[in-house]
Amino acid sequence: MKAVAALATLVLTFTLISASPHEPKVRTPVLVELFTSEGCSSCPPADALLMSLLDKQPVEEAEIIAMGEHVDYWNYIGWTDRFSSPLYSQRQSGYAKSFGLDSVYTPQMVVDGAQELIGSERGPALLAIRMAAGRPKPLTVNLAREHQRLRISVAGLASLGEAEQGAVLLAVTEDNLESKVPKGENAGRVLRHAAVARSFTVVGEVGRGADKIFNAALELDASWKSQDLRAIVIVQERSSRRILGLGALPLRSTAAH
Repeated sequence: MKAVAALATLVLTFTLISASPHEPKVRTPVLVELFTSEGCSSCPPADALLMSLLDKQPVEEAEIIAMGEHVDYWNYIGWTDRFSSPLYSQRQSGYAKSFGLDSVYTPQMVVDGAQELIGSERGPALLAIRMAAGRPKPLTVNLAREHQRLRISVAGLASLGEAEQGAVLLAVTEDNLESKVPKGENAGRVLRHAAVARSFTVVGEVGRGADKIFNAALELDASWKSQDLRAIVIVQERSSRRILGLGALPLRSTAAH
């Protein structure tokens, strides 16, 4: 009789444990940058991959925060990419120097400022994102919108090393964009994009010390679609270029992320 009671207790205990809800996994924000161009015939597959990564979020451990940066050095071949800027070409050149590359290329994907790969290769991209998700960032970035200003708080600065200095970068990206290309390598094609960087600015600096709060004005072009805009805040270490903190906020909402 005692054995039966013990078995019943064991079964009941097992049932209660197995029925308990799983705690939701905390996703680590991971920055996926794609250096691309509408003038590059090998870039559309990479643009499609970036859209898929952002939409499907296929890495369980990661919150993928995507940014498509259109370089301007392809514009000479007969088609000017309307999303391109020398600013993104310069940023890519900085990465090339950091990675010890002889030259820049498109499409190039950079994951968390730490690993680069051909931007259309899904398998290596997923592996790089998964590895980045396994490296928690020392800083926490929180965003809240107040009318046309963005309130940015950066927590955890005491965890930085004495020599670590980071730039606080603010980008605005836009989804659901397309172009009909009449000239150049992609002539006759309709190209679709997501997470296109429309602006990119430095709004502050951080280092070891007390937590900081930044306020930045949101300069939004009237031609951009507000329902498709997203603010991205990146805290990037200046010397190593690794991402120290990362956050994003859809601009159609006033809720903090």
